[in-house]
Amino acid sequence: MVTPRLRVTTLDAGPFTLPKSDLLYGADGMVTVPSTVAVIEHATHGPILFDTGVNHRVADPEAAEAHWGPGLRTAYGAEGFTRAHAVDAQLERLGYRLADVRYVLYSHLHLDHAGGMTYFPHAVHVAQHDELRHAWWPDRWTARGYAFGDYAGGRNYDFLELSGDTDLFLDGTLTLVRTAGHTPGHQGLVLDLDHHGRIALMGDAAHLQRGLEHNVPMLSDWNTEEKMLTYGRLRALSRSGIRVFLSHDPDHYAALPHDGEFWD
Repeated sequence: MVTPRLRVTTLDAGPFTLPKSDLLYGADGMVTVPSTVAVIEHATHGPILFDTGVNHRVADPEAAEAHWGPGLRTAYGAEGFTRAHAVDAQLERLGYRLADVRYVLYSHLHLDHAGGMTYFPHAVHVAQHDELRHAWWPDRWTARGYAFGDYAGGRNYDFLELSGDTDLFLDGTLTLVRTAGHTPGHQGLVLDLDHHGRIALMGDAAHLQRGLEHNVPMLSDWNTEEKMLTYGRLRALSRSGIRVFLSHDPDHYAALPHDGEFWD
């Protein structure tokens, strides 16, 4: 049996229940969405994560006030988040040792994507240079999306700062694609799987499929013009035969393998 170059499973490391209009301008009603974390096993480079979900402190209402800020646990609809949802607990449940994770890739550093950074002090952390700069000094209207406590302890970690599209290992297996708009340094990840073909994990490049289809932005996007250009790029990926998955779209998450079921 030939060992696959790459295989992937996903986890929900931050379920939120919130007004649908928070994700899709003008939409009605409430929606429960996942925060998707991808666990990637690379034949040469070992376990790799794409995003890290919500920090475990948010499971406790008092600790969440200190970590995220007053009222944000309720504002983001994170009351259903438990200690067992945090990525460290889920990885250990699946039999991984946190110290074995060699690379952690970030779509961006918002509090539902970078919450687990400090669980992996020995990994190489990979983000766009613009995103790192903005996370440390965000524009005021986007600052609520970042929680300094997620990454303040990682100031001296080993960061690989990217500038644009990057074939991470120069073997075509993992390609990071710049998709600015939601944040200045947002990036997605294209995986080239032997049996399931190419898939694109696009984080918050769009939030819901309906928004992507109809060019509807999110109110908290950093730059709407950049977001619309990114929507065009996502549609181009789809036209080329790459399946695009969004971090918070419930239907997209349901279509992916999760909790130890793998695609290769």
